[in-house]
Amino acid sequence: MAAPALAVGFADPVHDAQRTFAALMRAMAEPGLAVPLASDLEPPAPLSPEMAAVALALLDYETPVFLDPALAAAPGVAPFLRFHTGAPVVSDPAGARFALLADAAALPDFAGFARGEPDYPDRSATLVVQVAAMGPGPPLLEGPGINGRRGFSATPLPADFAARLAANRALYPLGVDLVLCAPGAVAGLPRTVSPRLSASED
Repeated sequence: MAAPALAVGFADPVHDAQRTFAALMRAMAEPGLAVPLASDLEPPAPLSPEMAAVALALLDYETPVFLDPALAAAPGVAPFLRFHTGAPVVSDPAGARFALLADAAALPDFAGFARGEPDYPDRSATLVVQVAAMGPGPPLLEGPGINGRRGFSATPLPADFAARLAANRALYPLGVDLVLCAPGAVAGLPRTVSPRLSASED
């Protein structure tokens, strides 16, 4: 029996990767802003076109990647990533530089991922999270790249997501960075972002 054909990657690898990277840079520079990201990729489910584009732009043979159970169980996802990026897929989240998380409602504890070291805070993980939708809303975010405060919401996410962001910010300069992928857009939530958890903080 012949092996199933792999889904194709970027039609124009250089320019498509550059466009995706530019969207990611803007998203990380302006946390909580939904930055448009068009992708015509047709990756194996449940990998979305937007998450696939982010993966193809960021991963290479030197960037171990962790797949959540939903992605790890899909037979076409790991071969797609290995073929198009060369990135080794690891089973231990602590050893990953990137994590692809398709089941946002079951987002793993951030503590399970590399959060950097005091002398090397850049040795941390970036979590790429797939959501169904995102836009303005609570929590109100503060931090570098935000003029005052910015409302941001995404679904589905755990009920304690804002508290997780606050705990992650408290570790700065350590901590993880997050990229959220929704249909047609990406948003960045770097470790520098801080949510307003209640009105009593005003």
